[in-house]
Amino acid sequence: MSNFLEWFFVFISEILKGFASIFKGLWEGIKQIFNIKNYIDIFKAHSQSFGVLEWILAILSIVLVVAVFALIVFMIVLAVRKYIRFRHSLVSDEDLLEEIGLLQRQVLKMTKEKDEIMAMKVAQIGGGNLALGGAAGGTLSLGDGQEGEQPQGEEQTQEGVVITTVKRFSKLIEVDNFYKTYTPPEYDNNISLEQICEDYRNFACSRMHLFYDIKTIRLFIAGMASTKLIILQGISGTGKTSLPYSFGKFLGVDTTIASVQPSWRDRTELFGFFNEFTKNFNETEVLRRIYASGFNNDVNLILLDEMNIARVEYYFAEMLSILEMPNADEWKLDLVPNVWSTDPENLDKGMIKIPQNVWYIGTANNDDSTFAISDKVYDRAQPINLDAKGIAFDAPDTPPLSLGYDHLNELFEDAFKKYPISEENLKKIQHLDLWVIEKLRVAFGNRIIKQMGLFVPVYVACGGDELDGIDYVMATKIFRKFESLNLSMLRDELRDLCTYLRKTFGSNSMKESIAYLERLQKLY
Repeated sequence: MSNFLEWFFVFISEILKGFASIFKGLWEGIKQIFNIKNYIDIFKAHSQSFGVLEWILAILSIVLVVAVFALIVFMIVLAVRKYIRFRHSLVSDEDLLEEIGLLQRQVLKMTKEKDEIMAMKVAQIGGGNLALGGAAGGTLSLGDGQEGEQPQGEEQTQEGVVITTVKRFSKLIEVDNFYKTYTPPEYDNNISLEQICEDYRNFACSRMHLFYDIKTIRLFIAGMASTKLIILQGISGTGKTSLPYSFGKFLGVDTTIASVQPSWRDRTELFGFFNEFTKNFNETEVLRRIYASGFNNDVNLILLDEMNIARVEYYFAEMLSILEMPNADEWKLDLVPNVWSTDPENLDKGMIKIPQNVWYIGTANNDDSTFAISDKVYDRAQPINLDAKGIAFDAPDTPPLSLGYDHLNELFEDAFKKYPISEENLKKIQHLDLWVIEKLRVAFGNRIIKQMGLFVPVYVACGGDELDGIDYVMATKIFRKFESLNLSMLRDELRDLCTYLRKTFGSNSMKESIAYLERLQKLY
C-alpha cells in the first residue's frame, strides 16, 4: 500500500508541476510583455545612433504597438461586458418564465372558480322556472335579466322559434303595449294641399317664430310626394333643421331627430344591433319610430341632422336600396337572424317592415368638415336649397293640424291625376334631354323623369306653377350633375344651353336653372 501511495504522490505532483509551469510561464510572459523598464533600456541602447528618419520610424512603431495593445484591451473589456449582459438577460428570461408560469397557475385557479360559480348559477336557475335538459333537449341562455331578474332559458322548437322569457327588444315591446290601448285622433280629411302649405307657414310664424317662403314649403310637400328621402341643403342659419322639426309640431307628431356623428360607418349607428353578451338588442330612437309607425296613421318624420358629416353611403346604404324597391311589401330590414317567442309582435322572422308613412329628412352643409353627397344619394332624394334667411311677416295665430297619412296620400294621388305634366312640356323635356346628351354627354335618367312626374303635379296642387316645378327639378337633380364635368372647357356649351332654355320654355321661365348655369360659368 505504501508503494502505491508513493507512486500516486509522485504522479499527481508531476501533473501539478505541469499546471504550475503553465501559469508560471503565462505570468512570466505577461511580465515580459509589460516590462516597460526593459523597453526603455533597449531604446536608450540603440537610439544613440538614430538618424532623423530612424527617429520618426521608431516613434511610429511605438505608437503602433501601443495602439495594438489598447485595441486588445478594448476587445477584452467589450467581450466581458457582452458576457455580463448576456448572462443578465438569461437571468431575466428565467425570472419572466417563472412569472408567466405563476400567472398561468392563477388563471387555471380562477377558471376553476368561474366554473364552480357557473355551476351554482345553473343549479339556481334549474331550481326555478327552468327545467334543464328535458325531453325537448333544451338549451340555456345566461344573458343579463332585466331589473334584477335572473336570465331565463331558451328552448329551440321544431318551427325554429326560440322559446324564452328574455325580452331583447324592450323599447319595441313598450310600443306594442302602448298601442294595445291606443285611440287614434280624429284626422282632418277635408283640408287641401294648398291649405296645408298656408296653414303650416302661418303656424311656423305665429307659434314658433320661424319664417319660410311659401315656395320652400311647396317644394317640401312636393318632395314628400316624389321620394321618401329629402335633403335640405344650404348655408348655416337658414332653418334647415327647424323646417322638419316645426312641421312635426304642426302635425302634432314630434319629429325624431338623429344627430349624425363623424364615426358612423354602418347601419348599426342608425338602427341598433344585437349584443351577444347581454342578449339584448341596442335599440335606437330611429328604430323605435319606424316600428311605431306601423301601428299608426300619422305622418312620421325622421331627421338626419348634419347627414353628410359622415358618409351617407355607409350608414344609410341599406335603406337607400330598400326605398328603391318598387313593391312596398318588400321594404323589410333584417334585424336579427332568428326568432324568439318574446320578440315584438310586428317583427316578421327577425325583420321589420318599413312603413309607407315615414319620411327621412336630411340636413346638409357643404364645407370642409363634411363629405360630398354622391350622385347615388342625390338621385334617390329630392334636394331642397335653403340659401337665404326667411323674411319676417305677420300671420294669424294658427293651431296644429291633425293630418292622417291616408288623406295625405289621397291628396297626392288626386294631384297626380289632376295636374300631370302637359304633353307640350314633356316633349320639350325630351328634346332638351337629346340636346344635353349630344352637347354635354349627360342623360336625365328614368328615375329623375319619374320623380319629376310625381313632384310637379303636387307642386302645382300646392299652388305653384308647372314650369317652376320642372325648372326646380332640372336645376337640383339634372344640371347639378354638370359639376363633375370639365366646365372650364364647356363655357360655350353652357351659354348655348341657357339660350336654348329661354328659346324653348320662354324668356321669363326656367329662372332657377339659368341662374345655376350662369353661376357655373362664373365659377369655372
